[in-house]
Amino acid sequence: MFDTKTRTIVIVGAQWGDEGKGKLVDVLAERADWVVRYQGGANAGHTVHVGDESTVLHQVPSGILQKGVRCAIGNGVVLDPESLFDEVDALVKNGVDVAGRLYLSDRAHLVMPYHKLVDKESAASKAIGTTGRGIGPAYEDKVARRGIRVLDLRHPARLKALVEKGTDHANHILLGFGSSKRADAAFTLSELERIAPRLLAIAEDVGLVVSRAQKQGAAILLEGAQGSLLDVDHGTYPYVTSSNTTAGGAAIGVGIGPRCLDAALGVVKAYTTRVGAGAAADRVRRGDERARAAARQRVRRDDRAPAALRLVRCGGGAIRGAGERSQRPRGDEARRPRHAREDRALHGVPDRRRTGVGVPGRHRRP
Repeated sequence: MFDTKTRTIVIVGAQWGDEGKGKLVDVLAERADWVVRYQGGANAGHTVHVGDESTVLHQVPSGILQKGVRCAIGNGVVLDPESLFDEVDALVKNGVDVAGRLYLSDRAHLVMPYHKLVDKESAASKAIGTTGRGIGPAYEDKVARRGIRVLDLRHPARLKALVEKGTDHANHILLGFGSSKRADAAFTLSELERIAPRLLAIAEDVGLVVSRAQKQGAAILLEGAQGSLLDVDHGTYPYVTSSNTTAGGAAIGVGIGPRCLDAALGVVKAYTTRVGAGAAADRVRRGDERARAAARQRVRRDDRAPAALRLVRCGGGAIRGAGERSQRPRGDEARRPRHAREDRALHGVPDRRRTGVGVPGRHRRP
């Protein structure tokens, strides 16, 4: 994959995740100098098989298993620090050299204990089947500008104010849920104080580090989580994750310019499954399909409309109501696909070709 012109490659899942991106990254990392994770949280897992051993990585980039490859976690990730160091300690226990090879963006936002609490108590999260790891609430706080970044750990007074603000907001939400559980600011601060030295020891300006590596000709893999159809903007909304999983999110999530991306590699599998919210989404989708089928079979009539506009549908086709004239389309209307004509009439949407509204050079006749 890497050659003299292609030095930075984005690895993207082309479906709903679980396509085997981690395995591919592990293979391509043999020729890479850097592997950088650019979005997501601790919900996604990449399983890498080396011999008889299997390693599951949730936040540490898959390239960590290749000797000499440097790995970084970008600013687009919402980091669960407890989970991160559980992974690191497990890797070290299995003989993987991590020291000096793992970097963390100081702009990455942290998943707090109150984020997990809100996620688990949220009826909306349960409805779409989230993992309850606090990722969605952490992204919400990030966008609302009350999130806590790694660099905030360097300023205790500011950190204390941010934690208290975040805890108060979380407790307000929990109260609205009708939950009896509450977040504790003192507990959150104590957890951060305990883990801050390890986080700050690997904190770097990852965007700057990767940019300098590119200028030196390094081979770089950008690794995402989930799949394209879970992208918050371009996926099967609302049954999506909370971040941009597509290649466009890679530049932002790492902190480099979009022209620095030389290629994007999509990973697919021969069959299709959904991970995470799949079961809940499938139940809702099937319910929506049944509702649409019932609507197609049900005669709908708007008694307020003149008889000439009373179109009804049955079994997917337009028919006449009792005592009504046939509504056979003519002219431009006839050339519009039948289902489009029926849907517009069914929902009372005026057709621009019939009224002349918004069509240049045509006017509605009095």
